[in-house]
Amino acid sequence: MMKSKRSWNEKLHDAKEPQVKKLDKAFADMPEGCIMLIATPEIVDNYIKQIPKGKNVDINTLRNDLAQEFHAEKTCPLTTAIFLRIVAEAAYEKYLQGTPLNKVTPFWRVIDDKSKLAKKLSFGVEVVHEFRKKEKIV
Repeated sequence: MMKSKRSWNEKLHDAKEPQVKKLDKAFADMPEGCIMLIATPEIVDNYIKQIPKGKNVDINTLRNDLAQEFHAEKTCPLTTAIFLRIVAEAAYEKYLQGTPLNKVTPFWRVIDDKSKLAKKLSFGVEVVHEFRKKEKIV
């Protein structure tokens, strides 16, 4: 019997712990020896929930803020993008299940409708654009 596919909300609440590691070689925008945070989907989710309505925070600011909070120099860009997608998909999943928009994680305050990540979302850039427009985030 095949295992059923996990929902985005199950992925969001995966009980993983954040990790802080010293890089043994350069990776992405981080030099060798950099102290890097690998966050979790829930940490990214909680961060986004703190962003005030109508405000936009870019992914680099999110990464820098989380790194500072966890006493690291940078946050991994690869896992952050993956976790951001999980947060967005889980929020939209809840929205489709009837949760009011103002009660889901406002992923559109971080994900720009022109970003590469927005193009990967199962529900498309139009939804991101619509939600940003509702909050007058341009």
